[in-house]
This record gives sequence, structure tokens and C-alpha cells, in this order.
Amino acid sequence: MDQGFFLLFATVSVITAVMVVLAPNPVHSALALMACFLQISAIFVLLEAPLLAVIQIFVYVGAIMVLFLFVIMMIDVREAVLQRFLPGRNLPALVLLVLLGVEMLVLVRWSDRFSVMEAAATPTGGDVRLLSITLFAHYLLPFEAASVILLAALVGAIVLARKEPG
Repeated sequence: MDQGFFLLFATVSVITAVMVVLAPNPVHSALALMACFLQISAIFVLLEAPLLAVIQIFVYVGAIMVLFLFVIMMIDVREAVLQRFLPGRNLPALVLLVLLGVEMLVLVRWSDRFSVMEAAATPTGGDVRLLSITLFAHYLLPFEAASVILLAALVGAIVLARKEPG
């Protein structure tokens, strides 16, 4: 039964994540992102991590989504919808995206961090020190990848909010 709920929450999470990218209206995209965050919180509950579920709801659904909605409301959405992205202008960004993707795949392929680890290798317990050792020793690459993704989102929000000169 837990596997069924996990598959349900994971499927809805992936669908709402795709809706974030494909939604033509930025407000609908933000609401789909909020639904995705709620599904991830439900997955945390299934994993018996209620603290992470509550933090997911408070921090992401509560604080960050309110910030996103304020930014969307501050940007002139009508003007942003009228602007079209030209394929020629985005070619350097696409090349950089492909290069970074290939680099990430090569690093993951050659890294021994993503090999199957034994259950005894990870420390257990509720101690914060053990959690920090696990996070920064065994899962440093995913932690840093998440920080780079958040930095890219911040830079993207700044670029979207910036007024064009003239």
C-alpha cells in the first residue's frame, strides 16, 4: 500500500513539475510548483520523515512560493508574454546547457559516490552531527548540485525582474 501511495505521489509530482515548465501563464506555473512541493512533502511523510515534510511545507510552499508570486505580480506579465524567445539568441545558452549536462554525466559516471553503499556505511541515529557527516561526506555532490540549481533560479529571477534600458 505504501508503494502505491509513493507511485501516486511521485507521478503527480512529475506531472506538476512538467506543468511548471509548460504552463503558458506564470501564475499557473507557480501554482503547479506549489502542488509539486506538496507532493514531495507527502513523499517525505511516507518515508517517515515528518520533520522534513513540515519544513518542506513551511519553507517552500509557505515562504518561497509567496516570494515567487510577489515577483510574478511585480513583473509586467503582459509585456513578458509578448516577448518571444528567438532560437538564435538562445543558442549559446543551449550549448552551455548541453556541456554542463555532459560534464555532470561524466562526473557521476566516474564518481564512486553514487555506487551502491552498504547500509552499515551510513551512520544511523538522530544526532545532528551524524546527519551533517552523512550530508557533507556521503552526499556532498547532490547537496552542491541543489545549491547550484537554487543559484541559477535566483539569477533567472533577477534577469526576469530587471527592466530593459531605454
